[in-house]
Formats: sequence, structure tokens, C-alpha cells
Amino acid sequence: MLSPKKVKYRKRQKGRLKGKPNTGVSMAFGEYGLKATEPGWISNRQIEAGRVVITRHVKRGGRVWIRVFPDKPVTKKPTETRMGKGKGTPEGWVAVIKRGKMIYELAGVPEPVAKEALRLASHKLSVPTKYVKRAEAYEI
Repeated sequence: MLSPKKVKYRKRQKGRLKGKPNTGVSMAFGEYGLKATEPGWISNRQIEAGRVVITRHVKRGGRVWIRVFPDKPVTKKPTETRMGKGKGTPEGWVAVIKRGKMIYELAGVPEPVAKEALRLASHKLSVPTKYVKRAEAYEI
């Protein structure tokens, strides 16, 4: 699973998802991509599940780029715990996804194969996405 090697602070605040992403909105590496159409969080397990689906569908051909990294710790209080007594312990890692952020890129395979692979990967994610080609990647 993806997770940072080292972080400055163990726990982080939730933050807000409104606004545009600063980077990662254009196609940088591949020919085909999967772009988020709404904001949300994607866990490290979802990112890995999408990667596995893509590589299996293209039969380990082509090249896959993961454009997001889960660097935000998510905490959770134990079940049947009363209110108060501080924030819970870190349970996992998520990547913050804003509207228009590129999640995966793919190159070196025919377009129908890439489209189907990215469609299958989109089912593994918790944010709505759309398939884009290099020519139309600059639209949100």
C-alpha cells in the first residue's frame, strides 16, 4: 500500500475540498487518463485496487502513471467510545482529490483497451471520474 515514509505531524485536520487543484490537472505523461469530476478523498487501498485492475486489463502492457499520493492521515475513534477524550488514532492514509485532478494516466496500448481499463479502475474509486485523451485533457 502507498503511505509516506515520514510525516511531520501524526494527525491532521480535515480541511475543505472546495476550489481548484494547484497542480495535476493536465496530461503530463500518458495518452489517456482518468480525471476526477468532483472532490473527495481516495484511500491508499482504492488507489492500489485501481492500479491492479488497469495492469491486469492491459495484460502488463503499456505504462501506467499514478498521479495522486495518499499523504493525509485519517483518524478514527474506537467503537463504543464516549465523546471527548481527544482525537482518535491514525487508521489509514488518503489522497485529497479536487475537481479536475488527474488520477491515472496510461500509454502504450490501443484506445479501446485503455478506455475499458480506466472504466474498470473508476469503479474502484470513491469519486466520480471521466475518461480523457491527451487532446481534451485541458477541459475540466
